[in-house]
Amino acid sequence: MGSNTETVDRPAAGGTPSVVFKGSVNKKNRKISGVHREAARDIPVFKRTQVLVVGGGPAGTAAAIAAGRLGAEVTLVERYNHLGGLSTGGLVLWIDRMTDWQGTHVIQGIGRDLLSSLPEGGLAGAPSSLWGSRDAEAAAYWGMRTSAFHGVVTWSPTIDPEWMKWRSLQLVTEAKVDLLLHAWGAAPIVEDGTVKGAIFESKQGRMAIYADVVIDTTGDGDLFAQAGAAYDSDINEDDIHHCMNVSWLFGGVDMEAWIDFRTREPERFADFMQKGREAMGFFDRPFVSWRRDVGLFMGPRMAGYDCLSVDDLTTVEIQSRELMVRHLEFYKAHGPGFRDAFLMLSGPQMGSRHSRRLKGVESVTRAQWSTGTPLPTEVGVSPSLSPKFPNISVPYGCLVPQDVDGLLAAGKHVACDMHSHSFLREIPQCWMTGHAAGAAAALAVKNGVQPRAVDIPQLQDALRAQGAYLNGGR
Repeated sequence: MGSNTETVDRPAAGGTPSVVFKGSVNKKNRKISGVHREAARDIPVFKRTQVLVVGGGPAGTAAAIAAGRLGAEVTLVERYNHLGGLSTGGLVLWIDRMTDWQGTHVIQGIGRDLLSSLPEGGLAGAPSSLWGSRDAEAAAYWGMRTSAFHGVVTWSPTIDPEWMKWRSLQLVTEAKVDLLLHAWGAAPIVEDGTVKGAIFESKQGRMAIYADVVIDTTGDGDLFAQAGAAYDSDINEDDIHHCMNVSWLFGGVDMEAWIDFRTREPERFADFMQKGREAMGFFDRPFVSWRRDVGLFMGPRMAGYDCLSVDDLTTVEIQSRELMVRHLEFYKAHGPGFRDAFLMLSGPQMGSRHSRRLKGVESVTRAQWSTGTPLPTEVGVSPSLSPKFPNISVPYGCLVPQDVDGLLAAGKHVACDMHSHSFLREIPQCWMTGHAAGAAAALAVKNGVQPRAVDIPQLQDALRAQGAYLNGGR
C-alpha cells in the first residue's frame, strides 16, 4: 500500500472510534499540460421544465418526489443507472439516526415513505417500541446492530440497496417525474445572475434543459459552484467527515457468530484486530446489513484525497479494492463466521463525504447546538450528535444561495459549518433537506417568485401535509 501512510483512530457519530487511513499513497500531482480551444457550437434544447433536479441521490430523489406531489412539472437527471446515491450505489446501507435521543421520529416525510415502502426482509432495525429506550440489555443488543448509540436505542435501520433502488424509482414515477438516467449534469445555464437550467452530457451528446427552478443535489455543489455561488470547503481534521471510501459486501458470512465473538471474547477480538492491522496497515471490522449472511464493510476511510480530483478518485478506488481482497483473505482465514465468505459487491459509487458547502442565506452552526430553539424558517428537525444536545432546527435559508437566483441546494452540501456538516451530510438529513427544496421549488413556480421569496408558512404547511416533522407538531 505504500510507506507514506498513517492509521489513526478518530471518534465517529455515536462515540465509536473509526479508523482512518491517513496519507497520500500514489497521489498524483498532475499539471495541466496546455489549453485546447473548443469551437463555439449550438446546443440542442432537450426540453423545458418547471423544476429541474440534478442528482438522484437521497436529496435529489426526495426533492423530485416532493415537487411532483405538489403538481410541478419535474425533471430529474441522474448520472448512474439507479436512484438513491450513497444509500444504494454507495452501499451506505446503515441509515443513520432518524429518531432523537428521546425516541421521537423527527426525520419523516419522503425518507419515511421510502423506508416504509420496503418489503419484509428489505430492512432491519429496532422496533418502534424500543426507540429511545435506555435499557442496558436492549442498547447492548442493538448497539452491535448499528441501532443504539450512547446507550440509547434509535431508529437506524440497515436496508437492501436493490429494494431501495426499485422503490425510489416507483415513488418518482408515481409523482409523475420525468426521469433521465445515464445523464450527467455538466454545467448550469446562467443569465444575469439567475440559473435558468442546466447542460447535461449523455450518449446523445451535450444538450440543455431550461427550467424555472434548478435544484443542485449533486452532493458536491457542482452546479452552484459553477454558477458563481459562494461556498466553504474547510474541514475538521479530527474526524472522519472529510474522508473518502469505497464500501463493500461479503456474502456467505454468519454475522451472528461474528457478533457473538465480539461481545463474548473481547480479548480475542482485540488480538484479532491488532493482527489485522499488522498484516495490512489499515484494517476494518464489519457492520451488520439487512441480512444475517451479508457483512457490510464501510471500507478504508482515506484522508488526504480530494473527491473533486479524478486522479484522487481513481487512486482511492484502486486502493480500496486491493484492501477489500486482502480483508477477504484475512477474514476467511481468521475471522469467526467468515470461513465461507465471498466477494459479493463493491460500491458502484465512491463514498465521498465532503467537498463544498454552500454559503447560504442562513446556516447551521456549532453555536446553535446547545440552544434547541426552533427557527422561524425551520424546514426540518435533525437529531443532535449526542444526548447532551437538543434537536437541531434546520432553516430554509441553508438551501438558498446568498447571491444567485433560480437555484436551491439540498443534500450534503447545504450551508453549515464544518462541525454541523458531520450530521447534515447523513442520508436522513439529505432526505429532509431534499424534501424541503422540492416543496419550495414547486411553490416558487406556482407563485411565480424566486426561491428566496417563497412564503415560509406556506412552505411549512406543504411540508407538514407531506408528512414532514417540524417543531410544533406534524
